Parts: sequence; C-alpha cells; structure tokens
Amino acid sequence: MPEMFKTVLFPIDQSRDAREAAEVVTDVVQKYGSRLVLLSVVETADSEESPSSEVMSSPEAVAQLLENAKSLFTQQGIQAETIEREGKPAFVICDVADEIGANLIIMGCRGIGLTEEGLTDSVTNRVINLSPCPVLIVP
Repeated sequence: MPEMFKTVLFPIDQSRDAREAAEVVTDVVQKYGSRLVLLSVVETADSEESPSSEVMSSPEAVAQLLENAKSLFTQQGIQAETIEREGKPAFVICDVADEIGANLIIMGCRGIGLTEEGLTDSVTNRVINLSPCPVLIVP
C-alpha cells in the first residue's frame, strides 16, 4: 500500500459539500486501504463574531453528525475513527492532521464556516496554507 494515503483526515460539518466529499473519501480509502479519521470541530465563538446558523456550536449536534457519518462509512465497509474538538476549525484541523500523522486531508470546498469574504478567508483556504500534508479539495 502506498504510504501516501495511509491515514486520511476528513473534517466534516453540516454542509452539502461534506456529503459530496464523502464519496471521494470512500473511493480513496477503499482503493488504498487507508485509515480514516473523521473530525468535527465545535467552533468557539469570539465575542465580536456572532455565530452564523452554519456554525456548529452544539457538542450534541457535532456528536450526532459524527455518528451519522461514521455509520455511512460503516455501510461501505469502512471503519472510521471519530474525533471531536473545540476551537477555530482551520487550526484544529491542521493540529489533528499533525497529531494523527495524516497523509491527506479531504474536504469540501465550501462549508466548514465559509465567510462572506469568500474563499480568501475560508477555513478551506486557511487549511491549505497551514496543513502539514496535502489537501484534496472536492469541488
């Protein structure tokens, strides 16, 4: 098995894109026999930032989301591990990627807290800049 995709990190949120990205994750994991780690971040809101409806602020919602995603992969015969963290999504995603020794991060291009400013300030964009490993963006 290529070391390249030994461990795949898939940060998820409630966006439609995360669901579309899940198909790509399934393909990669099945093809390379990768270890799959699902990550969901409970965003800690700053006082000056009002959390949008997209922000995953409730740990219960996050736990449920991870469970649903995990069972989705189980149906495909994939054993996924789940991690739940609090913090700023981009930094948490990169920290976890580092911790688990991820070889690849797969994420949807929108979602995970995209701001009105568009891509420049999106979590996806920050992850690309900070990531310790390659990032596969699913359009």
